[in-house]
Amino acid sequence: MMVPAALLLLGALTAVAAPRLLARADWQDREPVVALWAWQCVVAAVLLCCALSMTLSAAAAWQAVRGQVFAPAPTAVVEAYALGAAGPWAAATAVALACGGAWSAAMLVREVLRARARRRLRRAELLVRAPLLPGEQPGEGRLVVLEGERPDAWWLPGTAPRLVVTTAALRRLKGRQLDALLAHEEGHAQARHDWLLHCSSALAEGFPQVPVFAAFRDQMHRLVELAADDVASRRFGRLTTALALVGLNEDRGTFGPCPTPHAQVPQRVHRLLTPPDRLTAARRLGLTATAALVPVIPVLVAFGPGLRALG
Repeated sequence: MMVPAALLLLGALTAVAAPRLLARADWQDREPVVALWAWQCVVAAVLLCCALSMTLSAAAAWQAVRGQVFAPAPTAVVEAYALGAAGPWAAATAVALACGGAWSAAMLVREVLRARARRRLRRAELLVRAPLLPGEQPGEGRLVVLEGERPDAWWLPGTAPRLVVTTAALRRLKGRQLDALLAHEEGHAQARHDWLLHCSSALAEGFPQVPVFAAFRDQMHRLVELAADDVASRRFGRLTTALALVGLNEDRGTFGPCPTPHAQVPQRVHRLLTPPDRLTAARRLGLTATAALVPVIPVLVAFGPGLRALG
């Protein structure tokens, strides 16, 4: 039975080749939303290869699983997969992949619980720094203004999402610059970028030896910022958005010679001031469709023997 082995080989090739191809692509900064979709499709294809290989290996190793997986299938389809010819490696492969899947789920749950704990802590701090007024109910206002000497703004997701802005940001950013900053944060919230960051961090932390997951996490952190920048720039202009980024970060050493945690900000400002030409609608559609086909390939490999038998 070669299909599970073929799926594992396909997953390994996708994990190695796809990030390299995307790294050489010159359109990611031009179309960050399409790039976000492409990266998600690549990771989905890798995970799908593992899940399908695990299912077929388990069906080959244990009759009970085989009866569940191939219950509605004709005899010719079952024979096409040559399940009875599987060696002793089938059970070991199924168990190893099942453990990997359970570990991935555990890492995702841990990441979500950590994020919730961080949100609870920040909400508690927010309540201390901005206590409720008499008659005010928790979660009534979406905008919270905090006293602060450093310009800052962030979106606090959750059941009652809040947009937090410091008074220093209100003093430094005037008019449309402040509007652009708020639009940037709203872009994160509307696209639910927090879930992308949670999933990518869970995979990267759960499997640090797998480069594709580390690249997925790094690219998600970079591309979500570019996508939110584009949301703000489409509404308030690229120059206004760039000036808002500069005003928000100029006191943090971001634009100095030494790297800082905000080292991507100068590149983002440069991208806003010298915008690359967007791809045509036809090419964006083509890239989106091509990326969507990547997870389809493992499905075709898995169902190929059965479809040939039926044909």
